[in-house]
Amino acid sequence: MPELKIKCQHPESLKIFFQDMVEKELSLISNSIQRTEKRLLEFESKYHLSTNEFLQKYENDEFGETL
Repeated sequence: MPELKIKCQHPESLKIFFQDMVEKELSLISNSIQRTEKRLLEFESKYHLSTNEFLQKYENDEFGETL
């Protein structure tokens, strides 16, 4: 696997910078997962249908076409 090496006068600052970037990205991903879970729960509640039931019916073409 290719390797990237960065030379820096202040390696600890660079390390902290990258750690902060990774933590921010992880936070964004976590927030996105939470929003998706909330939306799924709202969908399941609104249509009285679990996600698994929906997927099974969808895959079996049990839903009529609607616009």
